[in-house]
Amino acid sequence: MRPSVSSRLGRLRLPNLLVSTRLVSPIVQLPPAECFVFLCPEKERTIIHVMAARRMLDFFVILVVATSVIATASCKLSPSYYQSTCPKALAIVQAGVAKAIKNETRMGASLLRLHFHDCFVNGCDASILLDDTPSFVGEKTAAPNNNSVRGFEVIDAIKARLEKACPGVVSCADIVALAARDSTVYLGGPSWNVGLGRSDSTTANRSLANASIPPPTSNLSALITSFSAQGLSVKNMVALSGSHTIGLARCTSFRGRIYNDSNIDASFAQKLRMKCPKSGNDNVLQRLDIQTPTHFDNLYFNNLLQKKGLLHSDQELFNGSSVDSLVKKYACDSGAFFKDFARAMIKMSKIKPAKGSNGQIRKNCRKVN
Repeated sequence: MRPSVSSRLGRLRLPNLLVSTRLVSPIVQLPPAECFVFLCPEKERTIIHVMAARRMLDFFVILVVATSVIATASCKLSPSYYQSTCPKALAIVQAGVAKAIKNETRMGASLLRLHFHDCFVNGCDASILLDDTPSFVGEKTAAPNNNSVRGFEVIDAIKARLEKACPGVVSCADIVALAARDSTVYLGGPSWNVGLGRSDSTTANRSLANASIPPPTSNLSALITSFSAQGLSVKNMVALSGSHTIGLARCTSFRGRIYNDSNIDASFAQKLRMKCPKSGNDNVLQRLDIQTPTHFDNLYFNNLLQKKGLLHSDQELFNGSSVDSLVKKYACDSGAFFKDFARAMIKMSKIKPAKGSNGQIRKNCRKVN
């Protein structure tokens, strides 16, 4: 005896009919076309032999499955997101980054830092790129960013090329994420697959930028709290701090350390005091990695072992705490550092990305459409 259709299937309401159906998997199995059970208001139970009903149900099931697949895909970032809509997108970003770094080597570190400062404020949504207007105050003038974060013109140039190649397709947030990866690779660091498909925010939050981005004066506890608030582990934090293997810092960022800290190499501090007095010379720049500031490697961690971290927050990673072991590991094993850094970057890049109706694809990264 054939099992009753209603016992095997769920219910789906259509006009004047209650049709049985159940989505078991993307490959939908339906009962034979010659036998459908319809529960009608007029009759308690009728078996109707009709191919038209089968076609209607087939169409509806396909529609539901397709919609479900699209909805699921829209919630995830994918490295191949632009494969059909803008196939040259990744090459255009890579070329733009290479051109910028050739023009100024420091720009690689700036583009990497731009991504970090973007993601830590309401997620990786390019909010940091928005300019102030008479009625809007963005994040560029927040304390951690003002006269510090750079690379906006590089993002503008890349966006302009992408708009010519495929107008209104590639988000500014995705450009920032790709530029961070490409900068790291160009300077000798690891690569990773960048998930794509973010939207750009339509607003920014200056006060949250002030509160969320850890300053260079942070102690270890504050650093852990800051990263944890973004869903990042202590291991992620130490690995991401390794980005200070490239780039420069202003005197205002390390003045307190070279005059007040005790866990600092004496000769190192003395040399820095000659460049950065207690007052004045605020914009004097110093290498974050005293050995290879334009090459992405693990020597930043070696500096910490010698008490030669430039920032107070840097040296906090090696100051007699439980994270000392990670610093030692990365100092001895560049492969382990590269692997953990790439994983941490992937994780950071997924912090609350704007999607679909929650954002837009800006035509100009500096302002909303």
